[in-house]
Amino acid sequence: MRKPVVLITGAAGEIGHALVDHLVADGSEATITVDLRPLEPDLDAKVTRAFTGSILDQALLDAIQAEYAVDRIFHLAALLSTRCEYTPVAAHEVNVRGTLNLLEFAAGQARSHGSTVAFFYPSSIAAYGIPADIEAPDSGWREAQHTLPTTMYGCNKLYCEHLGRYYAHHYKQLDAEPQAGRVDFRSLRFPGLISAHTLPSGGTSDYAPEMIHAAAQGQPYECFVRPDTRIPFMAMPDAVDAILAFCAAPRQQLTQTVYNLTAFAPTADAIRSLVLQEFPKAQIGYTVDDRRQRIVDSWPQRVDDSAARSDWGLAPRFDLDAAFGEYLIPTIAARYAAAKP
Repeated sequence: MRKPVVLITGAAGEIGHALVDHLVADGSEATITVDLRPLEPDLDAKVTRAFTGSILDQALLDAIQAEYAVDRIFHLAALLSTRCEYTPVAAHEVNVRGTLNLLEFAAGQARSHGSTVAFFYPSSIAAYGIPADIEAPDSGWREAQHTLPTTMYGCNKLYCEHLGRYYAHHYKQLDAEPQAGRVDFRSLRFPGLISAHTLPSGGTSDYAPEMIHAAAQGQPYECFVRPDTRIPFMAMPDAVDAILAFCAAPRQQLTQTVYNLTAFAPTADAIRSLVLQEFPKAQIGYTVDDRRQRIVDSWPQRVDDSAARSDWGLAPRFDLDAAFGEYLIPTIAARYAAAKP
């Protein structure tokens, strides 16, 4: 008899860490992971089995299919935004074909054990493409408005949202038993995520954490977007809480498969001011990178997350001041203070 498990792809990232910790604490199901690199020892010790490999490896997925009965999937593995612009074919392979592989895997699991498989997919505000001459409504953009992405990453995310909707509502629609292989696909369209524990990796929204990390180390920093640049953000703990609350919501409460999230939407200069309050001697200037500025300008300044708040109770704990004053700045400052001899 196959063992019932939860599957997390891309488990080595911070969201993966947090989900593993939650599932271990909950104790209701065993957890297996797939990641390109081996898990850190402390994380590896918490999971039932850690597979090192690619979501493009069909033989690996077949081996998991044969051994385990997967009833929940958190599909976090992806190539991120900046790299996608330099390697669009590789981005399509990993972000689209990899997701399609996992959706087929989920449908096969549902058929084999006769019950729905829950599938969580993290999308992004990169799925939008806002024309420069259009002003955002006061409430922000809704999920279905101006989804004309200008980046490969955004195209990947939007297409995978549609793939998930298809597998959730239309897969096998010509078959005699259309319910067979049912996948409960759910997706959150994340804003810029800011973490106190993960080093910035050159992402398009990383100017916010990069300011803090540079200031905490006493290093000068040149912000790559204009001072007036504004996009929505969320602190990482709120992002993880949102995933857990969303995935726990009864299906009948949900009115859509994809939901916007947001917590605060400061300008780059407002972020700079908060950092300077804590690090008055920090040297933070502006050297605009036109390519990345064009990408950020195509993203919404504000999004409407009212559906998430009304359908399943989205309620971020961290507003702008709390995110920086209580979570980001103290944690990052302590990190570098501890590293000093």
